[in-house]
Amino acid sequence: MKLALTGKFVSTAACVLMALSLPVSGMAGDTIKLGVAGPHSGDLASYGLPSVNAAKLVVKKVNANGGINGKMVELLIEDDVCKPEIATNTATKLVTEGAQVVLGHICSGATKAALPIYNNAGILVMSPSATNPALTKSGDYPNFFRTIAPDDAQAKVDVDFALGKLGYTKIAVVHDKGDYGKGFAEFAKKFIEESGKGKVVLYEGVTPGAVDYSAIVQKIRKSGAEAVIFGGYHPEASKIVGLMKKKRLKTTFISDDGVKDMTFIKVAGKSAEGAYASGPKDNSKNPLSKVAIEEHKAEYKSDPGAFYENAYSAVLALLNAIDKAGSTDLAALKKVLQTEKVDTPVGKIYFNDKGDAIGVGFSVYKVENAKFVEVN
Repeated sequence: MKLALTGKFVSTAACVLMALSLPVSGMAGDTIKLGVAGPHSGDLASYGLPSVNAAKLVVKKVNANGGINGKMVELLIEDDVCKPEIATNTATKLVTEGAQVVLGHICSGATKAALPIYNNAGILVMSPSATNPALTKSGDYPNFFRTIAPDDAQAKVDVDFALGKLGYTKIAVVHDKGDYGKGFAEFAKKFIEESGKGKVVLYEGVTPGAVDYSAIVQKIRKSGAEAVIFGGYHPEASKIVGLMKKKRLKTTFISDDGVKDMTFIKVAGKSAEGAYASGPKDNSKNPLSKVAIEEHKAEYKSDPGAFYENAYSAVLALLNAIDKAGSTDLAALKKVLQTEKVDTPVGKIYFNDKGDAIGVGFSVYKVENAKFVEVN
């Protein structure tokens, strides 16, 4: 999908493609229904709402330019609160409402729970943030694609940074017991042990939503860890770093893209300073990224949040595939996604036969003066 600059904004390929008037098979009905699923309320809403905004912005431009083959794109937005048990209901509702493709889900656990429902319905799903490696590598979900690299790649970046860049040798690995956090932590532990440079001095899970994490902070202190690598999300991370600072631990805190969100900094406050978190690579030099961000600022009067660019890119890829395939048929969409490169805010990407995007990766960021700054 080729994006062309038109005046102040980028005109998405979908906007250019709209002039086509070929008959469309596999797209019955008056509209093309794009489901958007993720946490739109609760503690993790800051991860899901940016994807909703991204979908709205792309679809607004597409529809303003005539839709796809004369059909308008209709958004079906459903909240899963990042909980697997709710995600199954969310997926069932979207299927019942006639969703033909889905942007989402956001959390790996919720995504895993929902995917069989979409697969049975022959619906392609593309997540901007679900990083659990098994979602693509297991082969169980042939209808799943993502615009973010998997956790094994992310864990490798964090471990290499801790052992190589920071020079640490004693690492504590802590996780939230979930599909995402534990999966990330398992890879971190594996890479540390295989490195020949470091030792895992503590490996333990914590309970999400607990009021007090003093016990794990005390174990980190007793372990003598120079750094703790945490797999999980910002609510638990903010409490843990707060206690670490309160107990005057000098242990460096390193985490994943589940923590690289401004909510972590807002909640943890000064305790967040000096903490590290991996996340999607900085795309600020990509003109399409700049345009997408400016669109958000103009429409919502704020900076976009976590995974916004990945979601924006996913919507572009999905709509381009629908246009090129002339259909929402799963096999036809997969063929386009795996053979056609598309210009997006996260780069020029396409997808391998497992559904992983080629051309995306992770960087490490440090909290400096209440902002995430790319350092590696």
